[in-house]
Amino acid sequence: MMRRRRFLIGASAALLAACAHGSDSTTIYLVRHAEKQTGDDPALTPAGEARALALREELRRAGLTRIFSTDTKRTRATAAPIAAALGLEIEIYDGRKLTEFAAKLKTQTGKILVVGHSNTTPELVALLGGGASEPINEASEFDRLYAIKISGKTIETKLSRYGP
Repeated sequence: MMRRRRFLIGASAALLAACAHGSDSTTIYLVRHAEKQTGDDPALTPAGEARALALREELRRAGLTRIFSTDTKRTRATAAPIAAALGLEIEIYDGRKLTEFAAKLKTQTGKILVVGHSNTTPELVALLGGGASEPINEASEFDRLYAIKISGKTIETKLSRYGP
């Protein structure tokens, strides 16, 4: 009986330590805004609205703890469905200050979504240590989903596609 109790206590301690260690990691999901209309600060097209809903479904169970967006209609609208589904606030960042923003993200823990632009998303991936990324095709590429997992000094990058 005593041996079993010690085993359970030891196993519980190991499990707690593993959970605590896992909470020190950060996963940052980065996407470009969905398809947009034309103009100075355009809204999303119907296809863009559908893609924003697809992003919601893609990340609904990811365990997001924060959502960041630049302060444009198209990026906020891309983030809005997932933010509403999870009850999270969309926090605004300055896409012209990516070095500072990357430094801030590196100090965070949890699972974070960042919605940006065709020029800022690959640059932010690189600044976070995710390596060089091919430029995004401005006219037609709206489906890249980067996942950068930072755990201590280890950085893993995964690129996938989402939506129709």
